[in-house]
Amino acid sequence: MFNNDLSQHAGFDVSVVAFDLDGTLADTLPDLHTATNLTLNDLGFGPVSADVVRQYIGQGIEYLLLELFKDLEIPIEAAELKSVAQQFRTHYEHHVCDRSALFPGIDGVLKAFQHRGLNMACLTNKSELFTAPILDKLGIRSYFQEVICGDTLEKRKPDPLPLHVLASRFGVGTKQILMVGDSKTDTACARNAGAPVVCVPFGYRSGMTLAELDCDAVLDRAEDLLDLVRKA
Repeated sequence: MFNNDLSQHAGFDVSVVAFDLDGTLADTLPDLHTATNLTLNDLGFGPVSADVVRQYIGQGIEYLLLELFKDLEIPIEAAELKSVAQQFRTHYEHHVCDRSALFPGIDGVLKAFQHRGLNMACLTNKSELFTAPILDKLGIRSYFQEVICGDTLEKRKPDPLPLHVLASRFGVGTKQILMVGDSKTDTACARNAGAPVVCVPFGYRSGMTLAELDCDAVLDRAEDLLDLVRKA
C-alpha cells in the first residue's frame, strides 16, 4: 500500500506541509495516560498501562474513553460519557504538557523547512484548548502559518474538509499539500482530499501496523522529509 523504499521515491513538489500533532510532531501519550488514570480513579477504577491508552489516541477524548470502557467492560451511557469526558478534560488541562515532548528530529525538520520558506500547518483532531499550550510549551507554534484543530471546523479528519480549508487559505490545490501523519485518520483525510501523505515510523496508529497504512511512503526517521520534500 506504500512505497517504503525511500531511496527510490521521487519526492514531493509541494507548497505546504501539514503535520498531525499527536504521534507525529510530539509524543503526547504520557500526559494523556496521566489524565486517563486520574479519570479512572475518580470513577473508582484502577489504572491502566500507557500501551492500553496508546490504542485509542487520535480520534478525540470521547472515542478514547468509549473504547477504553469497552476494553475494560465498564458500561456507560451517553449522558455519563459526556460528564466523564469533561472530568478527563479537566485533568488533561492541568497536565497537558508535563511530559509531552517532540519526537527525535522534528525540531530540526521544522527549522529547515522554515529556512527554505516552505509553508507549514498543524492539522490535528485535538481541541484548541489543548493544542495551543502544547505548541507553545514545545516552542513550535511559530513554525506554523495555520493551525486547524478538531473543533476549528464543523468536520475533522478523516473528513477532507480540513485539508480543503488549508488549500483555500494558502491559495493552492490539495495536491500541493503534503500530509504528514502517523495513523489511518491522517492517511484517510489525505486520500479523501486527493493530497499526498507520508507517515512517520513512530506514533500510535490505533493498533495498526505501518504496512497497513495507505500512504505514499513511510519515513525511516523524521529527517527523511528533508530529502523528500521540495518547495513547489
